[in-house]
Amino acid sequence: MIKSAYIHIPFCHHICHYCDFNKVFFKQQPVDEYIESLITEMHHAKEVNKQQEPLKTIFIGGGTPTALSAKQLDRLLEGISTELLSTNELIEFAVEANPGELSIEKLEVLKNAGVNRLSIGVQSFDDELLNKIGRVHRKDDVFRTIKQAEQVGFDNLSLDLMYALPGQTIEQFRETLETAFTLNVKHFSAYSLIIEPKTVFYNLMQKGKLTLPPQEHEAQMYELAMEEMERHGFKQYEISNYSIPGYESQHNLTYWNNENYYGFGAGAHGYVNGLRTSNVGPIRKYMENIDESGTAFSAQTEVSKEEEMEEQMFLGLRKVKGVNKETFYKRFSVKLEEKFGSQIQKLVKQGLLVDDDESLFLTHKGKLLGNEVFQEFLIS
Repeated sequence: MIKSAYIHIPFCHHICHYCDFNKVFFKQQPVDEYIESLITEMHHAKEVNKQQEPLKTIFIGGGTPTALSAKQLDRLLEGISTELLSTNELIEFAVEANPGELSIEKLEVLKNAGVNRLSIGVQSFDDELLNKIGRVHRKDDVFRTIKQAEQVGFDNLSLDLMYALPGQTIEQFRETLETAFTLNVKHFSAYSLIIEPKTVFYNLMQKGKLTLPPQEHEAQMYELAMEEMERHGFKQYEISNYSIPGYESQHNLTYWNNENYYGFGAGAHGYVNGLRTSNVGPIRKYMENIDESGTAFSAQTEVSKEEEMEEQMFLGLRKVKGVNKETFYKRFSVKLEEKFGSQIQKLVKQGLLVDDDESLFLTHKGKLLGNEVFQEFLIS
């Protein structure tokens, strides 16, 4: 049963230097037509999959969903409510937002449509660093956006933070954390910068014009995040995510639990009935495909049982609780130790995993070397 949906809005008023998501500049784009295509795609998916049960989580990401006007947001949310069955039963209805782009009018549109969680892309409270990474908002914009969200009635706010940024010191990241803890938010995501191909930063790095903190400083920033989050009452429940207990991202747990979800929009990915799906990226090509058939898949890949077990491991181990042995057995009819015994023994011996009666999870050292752990379970 499909309980979640990701909806992609590929429009941005400004492109950040590190971003490799499917996105285009907002100006002169067929935004209204794109929204109608999204609604058509949702309708088609509901019909094909005979979706009777209400969804439990929806996440609208991008790009920048808040680049849409209040009227455009209202039409999108109306379509979601119509095509994805009742949104009244959603546990979590989350929207990604940029500081400075959320007016009171847009916030009221979101709130009235049942959106109950905002994920705000802050990245840093250092204006110089924000400029360096291509963000157009500033520290004061974050404060204003949060104040306005609270005025409208949002009480479930999450902030995205980044570290290991070009020229960033450990002390600068500490200051960002200290500022973050003064705000009335319930959740933080803290990610290290990853240089992806086809980004401004990648091109600068190729030319030798990008100075990044050394790896040991990146590791220290991660450890600092873990320590300070814990000290301020935010429990780490996934490698990069921390929350006040009860405010974990229910939508993202869909991914980490390796559960099914729809992926709607240009370049969106989904996992539906054993198929990993990906949509075409170019906006107009996506819209043409939707007009023709109601779908815009560029690929549909059947996930074998072997691959599904691997995914269960490297996704599940991202969670602090790790992979539950009973859940693994119920899903695959094989014991976790029988399938991955040699890998588990090796990683436990290296001090990267804990293997107890109920589950398998990362040690502190394992969190720092997570990618090395995950690769051990990619055997097919």
